Amino acid sequence: MSFQFNILEDKLNLLLNRRELKIFLKSAAGKISKIELVKIIAKNFNEDEKKIFPISLAGEKGKTNITATLFIYENAEIAKKHLPKYRILRKLSKEDRKKLIDEEKAAKLKAKQTSKADAK
Repeated sequence: MSFQFNILEDKLNLLLNRRELKIFLKSAAGKISKIELVKIIAKNFNEDEKKIFPISLAGEKGKTNITATLFIYENAEIAKKHLPKYRILRKLSKEDRKKLIDEEKAAKLKAKQTSKADAK
């Protein structure tokens, strides 16, 4: 589905090496997800989807318009340093997110078991 959008703000933050966008989406409330928004922005701005991070999608009571805030970093590694982990996980699909979290839990459990074995 194609959405009309207007750019409300477009700032370049040199300190954090990112571009900060505030976008107005007309008639998009309940029809667009953050992942879809990232794909639309990547296509329109010729950016890699890995560098775009949605921060918020805010609607107004009784209206179907959305104001979205996105950060476009120079590369994904800088984003991982600046953004909290949950913001990075939001971009992943539920299956990928679950897989990543399970892998981290398994690694922590393994580390805990090896430290207990070393302590004995």
